[in-house]
Amino acid sequence: MSLLRTKSIGELLAASEKSSIRLKRSLGLWSLVALGIGNVIGTGIFTLTGTAAAGLKFDYPSILKAPVLNLILQGEHAVGSFGRPGAGPAIAVSFLLVGVACGFAALCYAELASMIPVAGSTYSYAYAALGEIFAWIIGWDLILEYAVGNMAVAVGFGAYFNDLLDNAFGFHLPASLANPVFEGGKATGAIFNLPSFLLVMLLTWVLVRGARESAGTNNAMVAIKIAAILIFIFGAMRSVNTANWHPFTPNGFSGVLTGGAVVFFTYIGFDAISTAAEECRAPQRNMPLGIVITLAACAVLYASVALVLTGIAHWTSLANDAPVANALKMLGYNRIRFVVTIGALMGMTSSLLVGQYGQARIWFAMSRDRLLPSLFSRIHPRFETPDLSTWIAGIFVGIPAGIWDIGTLADLTNIGTLFAFVIVSAGVIILRRTQPAEPRGFRVPLVPVLPAVSIVFCFVLMLSLPLETWLRFVVWLVVGLGIYFFYGRKRTAEA
Repeated sequence: MSLLRTKSIGELLAASEKSSIRLKRSLGLWSLVALGIGNVIGTGIFTLTGTAAAGLKFDYPSILKAPVLNLILQGEHAVGSFGRPGAGPAIAVSFLLVGVACGFAALCYAELASMIPVAGSTYSYAYAALGEIFAWIIGWDLILEYAVGNMAVAVGFGAYFNDLLDNAFGFHLPASLANPVFEGGKATGAIFNLPSFLLVMLLTWVLVRGARESAGTNNAMVAIKIAAILIFIFGAMRSVNTANWHPFTPNGFSGVLTGGAVVFFTYIGFDAISTAAEECRAPQRNMPLGIVITLAACAVLYASVALVLTGIAHWTSLANDAPVANALKMLGYNRIRFVVTIGALMGMTSSLLVGQYGQARIWFAMSRDRLLPSLFSRIHPRFETPDLSTWIAGIFVGIPAGIWDIGTLADLTNIGTLFAFVIVSAGVIILRRTQPAEPRGFRVPLVPVLPAVSIVFCFVLMLSLPLETWLRFVVWLVVGLGIYFFYGRKRTAEA
């Protein structure tokens, strides 16, 4: 039964107040919103918007590459080449619908974050609602989610950074120092992806300096990123041809839905706000507001970019890797195109900063509960941050990002995040029954209906991921369970 031993909310709060392992509460509401926007809005706003509008072609050459849901419904017929209709100009509607769908999970995060304002996010919520074994599983899952996602972002930064140097100064790093050593399982001839590694190390140094300093850096990058998005919206708006919006839904509502499935993953990241709960001032008020405002702001920005993009270029022409940049190039708006490149770089950098911040807090919380070695919960005496966790997380991400192309593993981030959404939604239902009188700064309406809708929605999206992603995810969890039973469980039993 010790596997299902839960920690009361009082225990979790008491642990967060111990002076030797306590994080400083220095973040206000707008710092939380900036953390959320910094993690949610990355390069996807400038890439997936166009491809989802134009439609996609998929190649499932083997069972391992095919989505699990397709295999269940179609069997061997799920293997082959397929196409999905684009949403057309209605991709803006797709963004808004997905924002509403993600809102179900966001409301669940808002309730638990206001109820349990400690580091650890979903890990801590699982410990309170489901028990130790589930807490370990979700904690181990979050380590994978943040690590792989951050590696993928860091790898992408190297290519964008070199392109910026070339466009702005006519200079670029040699390919041997700006590309991963291995790509698609084959050697590229490169020595090391130096920009990716240096970026991770620089952000690690910023994070060690303090939560307020990190938030200040993130606030500046988010401001630049939003400014770039607004410059695109208002700068390109004058060239909108409303004829491009007709028909608005060229492939009907099915196109809107398939477009939504493509852009869903651009919303992933708002959950990182909850990792900052222990460093947030007035968390019962600010955590729910921060999560809800982040999701609403991102939905408006996504939909606005989608409307302008499909207005300045016909939706059928947007099926390329850089639809925004190419549309601006066709119009001769090279200055705005340059600003968009800066915005993309800021998007990746702020996303990486918040991702590394969240990863270190997960390790910190698990260490404080004795599931990981105690060095991960060491607090720097001057900066009051988990410095060792932060540096180890930086090395854990920075070195692989310099060696491998992590893009092929990006789906692991998606399945890990969706799994976390399922746990949080289930936690709301369970804690409403087991601890109904516990103070909550925010309450999800229509429980258990809305959390149940969130669970079903996330599970269906998990089934839309390839079989090989599921297999890798299961292997990672099995390895984690081995570590738990041979190490973590013994340490918690001794406590």
